[in-house]
Amino acid sequence: MPRRLAVATVLVLAAGLLAGCSSTVHLNAADDANDPRCADVTVRLTNVPAIDGHERRWTDAQATAAWGDPSVVLLTCGLPEAEPTSTLQCISLQGIDWLVDDSKSPYLTLTTYGRKPAVQLYVNSKPDEPNKGVSANDVIGNKSLAAAIATIPATHACTERPGADATPTPSPATGG
Repeated sequence: MPRRLAVATVLVLAAGLLAGCSSTVHLNAADDANDPRCADVTVRLTNVPAIDGHERRWTDAQATAAWGDPSVVLLTCGLPEAEPTSTLQCISLQGIDWLVDDSKSPYLTLTTYGRKPAVQLYVNSKPDEPNKGVSANDVIGNKSLAAAIATIPATHACTERPGADATPTPSPATGG
């Protein structure tokens, strides 16, 4: 028995040392991080080992992810569904609508629109410093990342899709 205990102690210490060598990104989980749809997203993030050359890193919060060292992309799932807005730009890429908050440029916050729970990306897009940032278009254009996020079904869109039936806009009657 003492030999098994010694082997177990060595394994625990070795695991602790290895964990101490890795660089974990400290994040806070969103209020609804335990939503099963966030688990679906998180599981599929294994298909996103890198974004624009920035490798994925460990995080210490549920339903989160990070890429780059230092981090250039942070992902959080489990946020409240985004409300309609007239102040933020909405773009659609890879079938996902995103609200773009560039008020802290070159840091962008992109939040899914029309999906519950929402996924949010925090992107360091320093274009003037090579290898220090990433293009937001490269992030949301990543097919594997989009496929992971698309597991949360869209309930509505903030941009018109080509081929979609447009809602008719009433026009003033013309008199004759």
